[in-house]
Amino acid sequence: MQLMTKEIESVIPEIGAQDSKGYDAIVYVKFFTPDSNWTWYATEYDPIDKIFFGLVKGFEEELGYFSLEELESCKGPLNLPIERDLYFTPTKLNEILSKGN
Repeated sequence: MQLMTKEIESVIPEIGAQDSKGYDAIVYVKFFTPDSNWTWYATEYDPIDKIFFGLVKGFEEELGYFSLEELESCKGPLNLPIERDLYFTPTKLNEILSKGN
């Protein structure tokens, strides 16, 4: 599965573009490991360095940067690749945090 598409790249803001929105920033894409509990919610993207900014839910929940190349190369405990949620609808970050998704 292709994690980043031209369609997503055309709508996701560049790094820093949503800084003033805080937790009202829009999450544009969700990545997850089908064989563990890790999830990445991307709010911004740098197409040159292929770096996202967003929420990472794993052992802890934290806002930070993560790499497209890392997502593409990582495998879960059952050796399954990270996937993009094809049915994810852009959502405010605070809604994702309040739902505990």
